[in-house]
Amino acid sequence: MEKNTPLNRKILLPILLLPIWYLLYHNLQFLTDFLFYDLFKMSKEDHLVKSLHFFVFEVPKVLLLLVLIIFFVGIIRSFFTTERTRKALEGKNSFTGNVMASLLGIVTPFCSCSAIPLFLGFIESGVPLGITFSFLIAAPMINEVAVVLLYGMFGWQTALIYVMMGLTIAISAGWIIGKLKLEHWVEDWVYSIRTEKSDDIEEKITWETRIQSGYTSVKDIIKKVWLYIIGGIAIGAAAHGYVPTDFMASFMGKDQWYAVPLSTLIGIPLYSNAAGIVPIVSVLLEKGASLGTSLAFMMSVIALSLPEIIILRKVLKLPLIFTFVAIVGSGIMIVGFLFNIIFP
Repeated sequence: MEKNTPLNRKILLPILLLPIWYLLYHNLQFLTDFLFYDLFKMSKEDHLVKSLHFFVFEVPKVLLLLVLIIFFVGIIRSFFTTERTRKALEGKNSFTGNVMASLLGIVTPFCSCSAIPLFLGFIESGVPLGITFSFLIAAPMINEVAVVLLYGMFGWQTALIYVMMGLTIAISAGWIIGKLKLEHWVEDWVYSIRTEKSDDIEEKITWETRIQSGYTSVKDIIKKVWLYIIGGIAIGAAAHGYVPTDFMASFMGKDQWYAVPLSTLIGIPLYSNAAGIVPIVSVLLEKGASLGTSLAFMMSVIALSLPEIIILRKVLKLPLIFTFVAIVGSGIMIVGFLFNIIFP
């Protein structure tokens, strides 16, 4: 009888755990209701109980979903090394390059701040500025954490809408910046450096290594975002139990013309990732905020974080930073207004 190799064991483990994962994920609502209302006989009308119920239900739900998706995304990411990403964008121009950069931004593992060193490397390597900006916008805005949380809380339709709108903003904003020819607003020292291009043949990655990459992604990403998840869900739980619906609808509802620009402006100086902001957005929607306004708030928090802007100042002059914020912010507001019109 053939002995199991480490690779076989690594493949076998997630397959064996999938049924357990499925049963847990799809019975969380029943288990939480049983715990609160049958076992401990808590009142469904109590504000504290509502908050605790929301928290206890959402935390394991989000973590279960993240573990599964991050594992498979980690395997996919093993095909996209930094060098391959850079080479894929080199020599591209105009709209095709913006589309490619935005799509690569989705599958590469970079948040808004960690994407900036690669952004710098792209510019130094001769990748056009507009294409580089498409990558910088897409990488943090459209990531597996955001998509998984949106899918888990709102369904696949909302997750798909978010991805499509994020891509539209990244492609359009990068294309506009490219057409404006703003390279003179990049700090002079950036163009004085040229990244050494490696001529070495990339080491062939085995499937054992790729699967290990999936496990590593789960460990690394969950370690980075679990606190944001719990914090975001805790804030959302408090709002769920205590914030009146009328209060949220009074300034984030569809009927207020200023709701989208105000939410976008409020979100820009804030700093959070998708793990922290999506649970809050979930409650905003529940309390009467419109979909467009909520998405505008979420996109501005994720795509235009204050730390990102501060770091960008090291490589970009202020006029280009203001142009970047204005173009992306305008795109976010257009998306917000559009969805407030389309979705009642």
